[in-house]
Amino acid sequence: MAKEITPRSENYSQWYLDIVNKAGLAENSAVRGSMVIKPYGFSIWEKIQQSLDKRFKDTGHVNAYFPLFIPKSFLSKEADHVDGFAKECAVVTHHRLMNNPDGQGVVVDPTSKLEEELIVRPTSETIIWNSYRDWIKSYRDLPLLINQWANVVRWEMRTRPFLRTSEFLWQEGHTAHSTKEEALAEAKLMHDVYADFAETEMAMPVIKGYKTESERFAGALDTYTIEALMQDGKALQSGTSHFLGQNFAKAFDVKFLNDKNKEEFVWATSWGVSTRLVGALIMTHSDDEGLVLPPKLAPIHVVIVPIPKPDENLINKANEMAEILRSKGITVKIDDDPKKRVGFKFAEYEMKGVPVRIGLGNRDLEKGMMEVARRDTKEKQLMPLDSLGESIPALLDDIQENLLQKAMDFRTEHTSIANDLNEFQHILDTKGGFIYAHWDGSSETEAKIKELTKASIRCVTFDAKDEPGKCILSGKPSQRRVLFAKAY
Repeated sequence: MAKEITPRSENYSQWYLDIVNKAGLAENSAVRGSMVIKPYGFSIWEKIQQSLDKRFKDTGHVNAYFPLFIPKSFLSKEADHVDGFAKECAVVTHHRLMNNPDGQGVVVDPTSKLEEELIVRPTSETIIWNSYRDWIKSYRDLPLLINQWANVVRWEMRTRPFLRTSEFLWQEGHTAHSTKEEALAEAKLMHDVYADFAETEMAMPVIKGYKTESERFAGALDTYTIEALMQDGKALQSGTSHFLGQNFAKAFDVKFLNDKNKEEFVWATSWGVSTRLVGALIMTHSDDEGLVLPPKLAPIHVVIVPIPKPDENLINKANEMAEILRSKGITVKIDDDPKKRVGFKFAEYEMKGVPVRIGLGNRDLEKGMMEVARRDTKEKQLMPLDSLGESIPALLDDIQENLLQKAMDFRTEHTSIANDLNEFQHILDTKGGFIYAHWDGSSETEAKIKELTKASIRCVTFDAKDEPGKCILSGKPSQRRVLFAKAY
Protein backbone atom coordinates (compact mmCIF):
# COMPACT_ATOMS: atom_id res chain seq x y z
CA MET A 1 0.00 0.00 0.00
CA ALA A 2 2.79 2.44 0.87
CA LYS A 3 4.18 2.01 -2.65
CA GLU A 4 0.99 3.64 -3.91
CA ILE A 5 1.74 6.85 -2.00
CA THR A 6 3.80 9.56 -3.67
CA PRO A 7 6.73 10.49 -1.38
CA ARG A 8 6.45 13.87 0.30
CA SER A 9 9.82 14.88 -1.09
CA GLU A 10 8.65 14.34 -4.68
CA ASN A 11 5.21 15.95 -4.65
CA TYR A 12 3.75 17.04 -1.33
CA SER A 13 0.36 17.92 -2.78
CA GLN A 14 -0.03 14.51 -4.41
CA TRP A 15 1.23 12.81 -1.23
CA TYR A 16 -1.61 14.48 0.66
CA LEU A 17 -4.22 13.45 -1.91
CA ASP A 18 -2.87 9.88 -1.95
CA ILE A 19 -3.27 9.56 1.82
CA VAL A 20 -6.81 10.95 1.74
CA ASN A 21 -7.62 8.36 -0.92
CA LYS A 22 -5.69 5.30 0.28
CA ALA A 23 -6.60 5.73 3.96
CA GLY A 24 -10.26 5.88 2.97
CA LEU A 25 -10.93 9.36 4.35
CA ALA A 26 -12.77 11.07 1.51
CA GLU A 27 -13.31 11.21 -2.23
CA ASN A 28 -14.45 13.76 -4.77
CA SER A 29 -18.19 13.98 -5.32
CA ALA A 30 -20.23 14.48 -8.47
CA VAL A 31 -20.42 18.18 -7.57
CA ARG A 32 -17.22 20.02 -8.47
CA GLY A 33 -15.32 21.20 -5.43
CA SER A 34 -17.29 19.08 -2.95
CA MET A 35 -16.28 15.85 -1.26
CA VAL A 36 -17.81 12.71 0.13
CA ILE A 37 -16.45 12.14 3.64
CA LYS A 38 -16.16 8.38 3.99
CA PRO A 39 -16.89 6.56 7.27
CA TYR A 40 -13.28 6.44 8.50
CA GLY A 41 -12.74 10.11 7.71
CA PHE A 42 -16.02 11.05 9.32
CA SER A 43 -15.16 9.08 12.45
CA ILE A 44 -12.08 11.31 12.87
CA TRP A 45 -14.30 14.39 12.51
CA GLU A 46 -16.69 12.91 15.09
CA LYS A 47 -13.81 12.57 17.57
CA ILE A 48 -12.87 16.21 16.97
CA GLN A 49 -16.52 17.22 17.29
CA GLN A 50 -17.10 15.32 20.53
CA SER A 51 -14.02 16.73 22.21
CA LEU A 52 -14.73 20.31 21.20
CA ASP A 53 -18.42 20.03 22.05
CA LYS A 54 -17.53 19.01 25.60
CA ARG A 55 -15.17 21.97 25.89
CA PHE A 56 -17.87 24.34 24.66
CA LYS A 57 -20.42 23.02 27.12
CA ASP A 58 -17.89 23.09 29.96
CA THR A 59 -17.52 26.84 29.30
CA GLY A 60 -21.28 27.45 29.45
CA HIS A 61 -22.27 27.24 25.79
CA VAL A 62 -25.31 25.42 24.40
CA ASN A 63 -26.08 24.12 20.91
CA ALA A 64 -28.83 25.30 18.59
CA TYR A 65 -29.53 25.19 14.86
CA PHE A 66 -30.32 28.01 12.42
CA PRO A 67 -31.53 27.90 8.79
CA LEU A 68 -29.34 26.96 5.84
CA PHE A 69 -30.93 29.68 3.68
CA ILE A 70 -30.39 33.38 4.32
CA PRO A 71 -32.45 36.15 2.66
CA LYS A 72 -30.20 38.17 0.35
CA SER A 73 -31.24 41.41 2.08
CA PHE A 74 -29.71 40.18 5.36
CA LEU A 75 -26.22 40.16 3.86
CA SER A 76 -26.66 43.76 2.75
CA LYS A 77 -27.08 45.01 6.30
CA GLU A 78 -23.41 44.83 7.33
CA ALA A 79 -21.23 46.37 4.60
CA ASP A 80 -17.88 44.77 5.46
CA HIS A 81 -19.53 41.38 5.90
CA VAL A 82 -21.14 41.36 2.45
CA ASP A 83 -17.91 42.57 0.84
CA GLY A 84 -16.04 39.69 2.44
CA PHE A 85 -18.37 36.96 1.21
CA ALA A 86 -20.09 38.30 -1.92
CA LYS A 87 -17.82 36.47 -4.38
CA GLU A 88 -18.22 33.11 -2.61
CA CYS A 89 -22.00 32.93 -2.25
CA ALA A 90 -24.24 30.29 -3.81
CA VAL A 91 -27.64 31.82 -4.62
CA VAL A 92 -31.07 30.14 -4.81
CA THR A 93 -33.30 31.93 -7.35
CA HIS A 94 -36.16 29.43 -8.02
CA HIS A 95 -38.05 26.89 -5.94
CA ARG A 96 -39.39 24.38 -8.47
CA LEU A 97 -38.46 22.16 -11.41
CA MET A 98 -40.64 20.95 -14.25
CA ASN A 99 -40.41 18.38 -17.01
CA ASN A 100 -38.64 19.76 -20.06
CA PRO A 101 -41.23 20.42 -22.79
CA ASP A 102 -38.97 18.65 -25.29
CA GLY A 103 -39.10 15.52 -23.12
CA GLN A 104 -35.40 15.63 -22.16
CA GLY A 105 -35.09 15.66 -18.38
CA VAL A 106 -36.11 18.59 -16.20
CA VAL A 107 -35.69 22.36 -16.31
CA VAL A 108 -36.25 25.23 -13.88
CA ASP A 109 -39.88 26.29 -13.86
CA PRO A 110 -39.70 29.96 -14.92
CA THR A 111 -42.85 30.75 -12.93
CA SER A 112 -41.19 29.66 -9.66
CA LYS A 113 -38.81 32.60 -9.29
CA LEU A 114 -38.40 33.65 -5.65
CA GLU A 115 -39.47 37.15 -4.66
CA GLU A 116 -36.14 37.46 -2.85
CA GLU A 117 -33.11 35.31 -3.62
CA LEU A 118 -31.77 33.11 -0.84
CA ILE A 119 -28.09 32.70 -0.01
CA VAL A 120 -26.82 29.25 1.00
CA ARG A 121 -25.08 30.19 4.25
CA PRO A 122 -21.39 31.01 3.95
CA THR A 123 -21.54 31.83 7.70
CA SER A 124 -24.49 32.55 9.97
CA GLU A 125 -23.98 35.92 11.66
CA THR A 126 -26.82 37.57 9.75
CA ILE A 127 -29.51 34.91 10.18
CA ILE A 128 -28.59 34.43 13.83
CA TRP A 129 -28.60 38.11 14.74
CA ASN A 130 -31.98 38.47 13.11
CA SER A 131 -33.24 35.92 15.67
CA TYR A 132 -31.32 37.51 18.54
CA ARG A 133 -33.30 40.72 17.99
CA ASP A 134 -36.38 38.87 19.30
CA TRP A 135 -34.57 36.94 22.00
CA ILE A 136 -32.73 39.79 23.71
CA LYS A 137 -34.63 42.55 25.49
CA SER A 138 -32.92 43.01 28.85
CA TYR A 139 -29.53 42.59 30.48
CA ARG A 140 -31.13 39.57 32.17
CA ASP A 141 -31.14 37.82 28.77
CA LEU A 142 -27.36 38.16 28.53
CA PRO A 143 -24.91 36.67 27.97
CA LEU A 144 -26.28 34.46 25.21
CA LEU A 145 -23.77 31.69 24.52
CA ILE A 146 -24.80 29.62 21.50
CA ASN A 147 -22.95 27.27 19.16
CA GLN A 148 -24.17 25.37 16.13
CA TRP A 149 -22.73 22.39 14.26
CA ALA A 150 -23.56 22.83 10.60
CA ASN A 151 -22.43 22.86 6.98
CA VAL A 152 -21.62 25.99 5.01
CA VAL A 153 -20.99 26.78 1.34
CA ARG A 154 -18.27 29.06 0.00
CA TRP A 155 -17.91 28.72 -3.74
CA GLU A 156 -14.21 27.95 -4.12
CA MET A 157 -12.37 27.89 -7.45
CA ARG A 158 -9.43 25.74 -6.32
CA THR A 159 -10.32 22.96 -3.92
CA ARG A 160 -8.54 20.24 -1.97
CA PRO A 161 -10.24 17.66 0.29
CA PHE A 162 -10.69 18.90 3.87
CA LEU A 163 -8.44 21.93 3.37
CA ARG A 164 -10.63 23.90 0.98
CA THR A 165 -13.95 22.69 -0.41
CA SER A 166 -17.07 24.45 -1.62
CA GLU A 167 -19.09 22.81 1.12
CA PHE A 168 -17.59 21.92 4.47
CA LEU A 169 -18.63 21.00 8.00
CA TRP A 170 -17.86 23.19 10.98
CA GLN A 171 -19.04 24.66 14.22
CA GLU A 172 -19.76 28.33 14.64
CA GLY A 173 -20.23 29.99 18.00
CA HIS A 174 -22.24 33.22 18.19
CA THR A 175 -22.45 35.01 21.52
CA ALA A 176 -24.07 38.20 22.75
CA HIS A 177 -22.91 40.27 25.73
CA SER A 178 -23.83 43.37 27.68
CA THR A 179 -20.34 44.92 27.70
CA LYS A 180 -17.35 45.28 25.44
CA GLU A 181 -15.09 43.81 28.12
CA GLU A 182 -17.23 40.68 28.46
CA ALA A 183 -17.31 40.13 24.68
CA LEU A 184 -13.54 40.56 24.40
CA ALA A 185 -13.04 38.08 27.24
CA GLU A 186 -15.30 35.60 25.46
CA ALA A 187 -13.41 35.92 22.16
CA LYS A 188 -10.10 35.35 23.94
CA LEU A 189 -11.49 32.46 25.99
CA MET A 190 -12.59 30.56 22.89
CA HIS A 191 -9.28 31.33 21.21
CA ASP A 192 -7.59 29.68 24.19
CA VAL A 193 -9.99 26.71 23.95
CA TYR A 194 -8.97 26.16 20.33
CA ALA A 195 -5.26 26.45 21.09
CA ASP A 196 -5.47 24.01 23.99
CA PHE A 197 -7.48 21.54 21.90
CA ALA A 198 -4.95 21.71 19.05
CA GLU A 199 -2.01 20.94 21.30
CA THR A 200 -3.66 18.58 23.79
CA GLU A 201 -5.85 16.51 21.45
CA MET A 202 -4.33 17.01 17.98
CA ALA A 203 -0.70 17.03 19.19
CA MET A 204 -0.33 20.03 16.89
CA PRO A 205 1.56 23.03 18.29
CA VAL A 206 0.11 26.41 17.34
CA ILE A 207 1.10 30.03 17.55
CA LYS A 208 -1.48 32.41 18.98
CA GLY A 209 -1.96 35.96 17.80
CA TYR A 210 -4.27 38.45 16.15
CA LYS A 211 -4.81 39.17 12.48
CA THR A 212 -3.87 42.38 10.71
CA GLU A 213 -6.73 44.58 9.54
CA SER A 214 -6.62 43.20 5.99
CA GLU A 215 -6.72 39.60 7.25
CA ARG A 216 -9.58 39.97 9.73
CA PHE A 217 -12.90 38.22 9.40
CA ALA A 218 -15.35 40.33 7.39
CA GLY A 219 -17.25 42.48 9.87
CA ALA A 220 -14.92 41.89 12.85
CA LEU A 221 -13.04 44.49 14.87
CA ASP A 222 -10.45 41.90 15.93
CA THR A 223 -9.71 38.36 14.80
CA TYR A 224 -7.66 36.02 17.01
CA THR A 225 -6.04 33.06 15.26
CA ILE A 226 -4.10 29.88 15.89
CA GLU A 227 -1.49 29.12 13.22
CA ALA A 228 0.08 25.69 12.71
CA LEU A 229 3.02 24.71 10.53
CA MET A 230 2.64 21.84 8.09
CA GLN A 231 5.44 19.52 6.94
CA ASP A 232 5.88 21.37 3.65
CA GLY A 233 6.73 24.56 5.50
CA LYS A 234 3.38 26.24 4.90
CA ALA A 235 1.14 27.65 7.61
CA LEU A 236 -2.42 26.54 8.16
CA GLN A 237 -4.92 28.81 9.89
CA SER A 238 -6.53 26.28 12.20
CA GLY A 239 -9.10 28.23 14.18
CA THR A 240 -10.30 31.81 14.59
CA SER A 241 -12.24 33.76 17.18
CA HIS A 242 -13.69 37.17 16.36
CA PHE A 243 -14.61 40.21 18.43
CA LEU A 244 -17.45 41.74 16.40
CA GLY A 245 -18.04 44.81 18.53
CA GLN A 246 -21.59 46.14 18.00
CA ASN A 247 -21.54 45.90 14.19
CA PHE A 248 -24.11 43.14 13.85
CA ALA A 249 -26.22 44.42 16.72
CA LYS A 250 -26.50 47.78 14.97
CA ALA A 251 -27.14 46.15 11.59
CA PHE A 252 -30.04 44.10 13.02
CA ASP A 253 -31.14 46.56 15.71
CA VAL A 254 -30.41 44.25 18.64
CA LYS A 255 -30.72 46.36 21.80
CA PHE A 256 -31.20 45.65 25.48
CA LEU A 257 -32.13 47.57 28.60
CA ASN A 258 -29.18 47.65 30.96
CA ASP A 259 -29.41 47.52 34.75
CA LYS A 260 -29.89 51.29 34.80
CA ASN A 261 -32.88 50.97 32.47
CA LYS A 262 -30.94 52.55 29.61
CA GLU A 263 -31.08 51.08 26.09
CA GLU A 264 -27.79 49.87 24.54
CA PHE A 265 -26.63 47.85 21.57
CA VAL A 266 -25.40 44.31 22.32
CA TRP A 267 -21.72 43.31 21.98
CA ALA A 268 -20.90 40.21 19.93
CA THR A 269 -18.40 37.46 19.14
CA SER A 270 -18.22 34.58 16.71
CA TRP A 271 -15.72 31.74 16.47
CA GLY A 272 -15.27 28.53 14.50
CA VAL A 273 -13.21 25.57 13.33
CA SER A 274 -13.99 23.19 10.48
CA THR A 275 -13.20 19.86 8.84
CA ARG A 276 -9.99 21.63 7.81
CA LEU A 277 -8.67 20.20 11.09
CA VAL A 278 -8.73 16.72 9.54
CA GLY A 279 -6.42 18.04 6.83
CA ALA A 280 -4.24 19.58 9.53
CA LEU A 281 -3.92 16.20 11.26
CA ILE A 282 -2.86 14.54 8.02
CA MET A 283 -0.24 17.14 7.16
CA THR A 284 1.17 17.53 10.67
CA HIS A 285 1.87 13.89 11.49
CA SER A 286 1.62 11.54 8.50
CA ASP A 287 4.53 9.96 6.61
CA ASP A 288 5.27 8.19 3.34
CA GLU A 289 3.67 4.98 4.65
CA GLY A 290 0.32 6.61 5.25
CA LEU A 291 -1.76 8.31 7.88
CA VAL A 292 -0.44 8.89 11.40
CA LEU A 293 -3.02 9.80 14.04
CA PRO A 294 -2.59 11.00 17.63
CA PRO A 295 -4.29 8.48 19.93
CA LYS A 296 -6.72 11.03 21.37
CA LEU A 297 -8.34 11.47 17.95
CA ALA A 298 -7.82 8.01 16.47
CA PRO A 299 -11.10 6.13 15.80
CA ILE A 300 -9.28 2.86 16.59
CA HIS A 301 -6.57 2.94 19.27
CA VAL A 302 -5.46 -0.67 19.05
CA VAL A 303 -5.88 -3.39 16.45
CA ILE A 304 -5.26 -7.00 17.44
CA VAL A 305 -4.22 -9.28 14.59
CA PRO A 306 -4.01 -13.07 15.17
CA ILE A 307 -0.91 -14.58 13.47
CA PRO A 308 -0.67 -16.31 11.07
CA LYS A 309 -4.32 -17.35 10.91
CA PRO A 310 -7.02 -16.90 13.51
CA ASP A 311 -7.86 -20.06 15.44
CA GLU A 312 -10.26 -20.50 18.32
CA ASN A 313 -7.54 -20.18 20.95
CA LEU A 314 -6.20 -16.90 19.48
CA ILE A 315 -9.65 -15.41 18.96
CA ASN A 316 -10.66 -16.20 22.55
CA LYS A 317 -7.47 -14.58 23.85
CA ALA A 318 -7.93 -11.56 21.58
CA ASN A 319 -11.47 -11.06 22.89
CA GLU A 320 -10.21 -11.33 26.47
CA MET A 321 -7.51 -8.72 25.74
CA ALA A 322 -10.01 -6.43 24.06
CA GLU A 323 -12.27 -6.46 27.10
CA ILE A 324 -9.38 -5.47 29.36
CA LEU A 325 -8.44 -2.58 27.06
CA ARG A 326 -12.02 -1.41 26.56
CA SER A 327 -12.43 -1.22 30.32
CA LYS A 328 -9.63 1.36 30.20
CA GLY A 329 -11.50 3.46 27.61
CA ILE A 330 -9.41 2.17 24.71
CA THR A 331 -11.06 1.48 21.35
CA VAL A 332 -10.07 -1.96 20.02
CA LYS A 333 -10.59 -3.79 16.76
CA ILE A 334 -9.91 -7.52 16.34
CA ASP A 335 -9.14 -8.39 12.74
CA ASP A 336 -9.79 -12.11 12.47
CA ASP A 337 -10.84 -11.99 8.81
CA PRO A 338 -9.48 -15.25 7.31
CA LYS A 339 -9.76 -13.87 3.77
CA LYS A 340 -6.95 -11.33 4.30
CA ARG A 341 -3.29 -12.16 4.71
CA VAL A 342 -1.46 -10.93 7.77
CA GLY A 343 0.86 -8.74 5.69
CA PHE A 344 -2.11 -7.04 4.06
CA LYS A 345 -3.68 -6.38 7.46
CA PHE A 346 -0.47 -4.87 8.81
CA ALA A 347 -0.18 -2.58 5.78
CA GLU A 348 -3.85 -1.59 5.98
CA TYR A 349 -3.70 -0.47 9.60
CA GLU A 350 -0.40 1.29 9.02
CA MET A 351 -2.05 3.19 6.17
CA LYS A 352 -5.01 4.12 8.39
CA GLY A 353 -2.75 5.39 11.16
CA VAL A 354 -3.93 3.09 13.95
CA PRO A 355 -1.56 4.02 16.82
CA VAL A 356 -0.89 0.50 18.18
CA ARG A 357 -0.95 -2.91 16.51
CA ILE A 358 -0.73 -6.11 18.54
CA GLY A 359 0.32 -9.27 16.74
CA LEU A 360 -0.90 -12.35 18.60
CA GLY A 361 0.63 -15.73 17.75
CA ASN A 362 0.44 -19.09 19.52
CA ARG A 363 4.19 -19.25 20.15
CA ASP A 364 4.24 -15.85 21.84
CA LEU A 365 1.04 -16.75 23.65
CA GLU A 366 2.69 -19.82 25.14
CA LYS A 367 5.42 -17.54 26.49
CA GLY A 368 2.89 -15.09 27.83
CA MET A 369 4.03 -12.41 25.35
CA MET A 370 2.57 -10.24 22.61
CA GLU A 371 4.23 -8.35 19.73
CA VAL A 372 3.43 -4.63 19.95
CA ALA A 373 4.10 -2.18 17.12
CA ARG A 374 3.66 1.57 17.44
CA ARG A 375 2.68 3.55 14.33
CA ASP A 376 4.57 6.76 15.08
CA THR A 377 8.09 5.28 15.22
CA LYS A 378 7.36 1.86 13.64
CA GLU A 379 9.18 0.24 16.56
CA LYS A 380 8.22 -3.30 17.58
CA GLN A 381 8.74 -5.00 20.91
CA LEU A 382 7.59 -8.03 22.84
CA MET A 383 5.57 -7.19 25.93
CA PRO A 384 4.18 -9.42 28.70
CA LEU A 385 0.51 -10.19 28.21
CA ASP A 386 -0.18 -9.74 31.90
CA SER A 387 0.94 -6.08 31.67
CA LEU A 388 -1.63 -5.30 28.97
CA GLY A 389 -3.88 -3.09 31.12
CA GLU A 390 -0.96 -0.85 32.13
CA SER A 391 1.50 -1.02 29.23
CA ILE A 392 -0.87 -0.19 26.36
CA PRO A 393 -2.45 2.92 27.97
CA ALA A 394 1.07 4.11 28.84
CA LEU A 395 2.22 3.45 25.28
CA LEU A 396 -0.69 5.45 23.85
CA ASP A 397 0.19 8.36 26.14
CA ASP A 398 3.80 8.16 24.99
CA ILE A 399 2.75 8.19 21.33
CA GLN A 400 0.59 11.27 21.94
CA GLU A 401 3.48 13.08 23.63
CA ASN A 402 5.99 11.99 21.00
CA LEU A 403 3.87 13.30 18.14
CA LEU A 404 3.51 16.68 19.82
CA GLN A 405 7.24 16.88 20.55
CA LYS A 406 8.12 15.86 17.00
CA ALA A 407 5.84 18.56 15.59
CA MET A 408 7.28 21.14 18.00
CA ASP A 409 10.82 20.22 16.98
CA PHE A 410 9.89 20.58 13.32
CA ARG A 411 8.41 24.01 13.97
CA THR A 412 11.50 25.12 15.88
CA GLU A 413 13.76 23.95 13.04
CA HIS A 414 11.61 25.82 10.52
CA THR A 415 11.23 29.12 12.36
CA SER A 416 13.58 31.89 11.26
CA ILE A 417 14.32 35.59 11.59
CA ALA A 418 14.81 37.81 8.53
CA ASN A 419 16.13 41.37 8.60
CA ASP A 420 15.74 42.33 4.95
CA LEU A 421 13.76 41.22 1.90
CA ASN A 422 16.63 39.26 0.31
CA GLU A 423 17.15 37.21 3.45
CA PHE A 424 13.38 36.78 3.73
CA GLN A 425 13.11 35.43 0.18
CA HIS A 426 16.12 33.15 0.62
CA ILE A 427 14.55 31.52 3.67
CA LEU A 428 11.28 31.00 1.79
CA ASP A 429 13.13 29.44 -1.15
CA THR A 430 15.37 27.12 0.87
CA LYS A 431 13.43 25.97 3.96
CA GLY A 432 10.09 27.76 4.20
CA GLY A 433 8.37 27.79 7.54
CA PHE A 434 7.59 30.66 9.89
CA ILE A 435 9.59 33.87 9.54
CA TYR A 436 9.64 36.69 12.05
CA ALA A 437 10.29 40.00 10.31
CA HIS A 438 9.65 43.70 10.71
CA TRP A 439 6.68 45.35 8.98
CA ASP A 440 5.83 49.03 8.95
CA GLY A 441 2.15 48.48 9.80
CA SER A 442 0.64 49.63 6.49
CA SER A 443 -1.76 47.50 4.46
CA GLU A 444 0.00 48.66 1.28
CA THR A 445 3.33 47.22 2.43
CA GLU A 446 1.62 44.04 3.62
CA ALA A 447 0.01 43.55 0.20
CA LYS A 448 3.26 44.28 -1.66
CA ILE A 449 5.25 41.75 0.39
CA LYS A 450 2.59 39.13 -0.35
CA GLU A 451 2.65 39.99 -4.05
CA LEU A 452 6.45 39.72 -4.25
CA THR A 453 7.00 36.64 -2.08
CA LYS A 454 3.61 34.84 -1.81
CA ALA A 455 4.06 35.00 1.97
CA SER A 456 1.46 36.69 4.16
CA ILE A 457 1.34 37.96 7.71
CA ARG A 458 -0.15 35.07 9.64
CA CYS A 459 -0.54 37.06 12.84
CA VAL A 460 0.91 39.52 15.26
CA THR A 461 1.82 37.13 18.06
CA PHE A 462 0.61 37.78 21.58
CA ASP A 463 4.11 37.25 22.96
CA ALA A 464 5.72 39.70 20.50
CA LYS A 465 8.21 41.91 22.36
CA ASP A 466 9.10 45.47 21.53
CA GLU A 467 12.13 45.25 19.28
CA PRO A 468 12.57 48.42 17.21
CA GLY A 469 13.75 47.79 13.68
CA LYS A 470 13.11 48.59 10.03
CA CYS A 471 10.47 47.10 7.73
CA ILE A 472 11.98 44.53 5.37
CA LEU A 473 10.33 46.23 2.37
CA SER A 474 9.91 49.95 3.02
CA GLY A 475 12.71 50.50 5.53
CA LYS A 476 10.31 52.47 7.71
CA PRO A 477 10.38 52.11 11.50
CA SER A 478 8.78 49.02 13.08
CA GLN A 479 8.24 48.38 16.77
CA ARG A 480 8.10 44.58 16.68
CA ARG A 481 8.37 41.60 14.39
CA VAL A 482 5.30 39.84 13.01
CA LEU A 483 4.86 36.27 11.83
CA PHE A 484 5.04 35.60 8.10
CA ALA A 485 4.63 32.36 6.11
CA LYS A 486 3.29 30.99 2.89
CA ALA A 487 -0.08 29.52 3.73
CA TYR A 488 -2.95 27.31 2.66
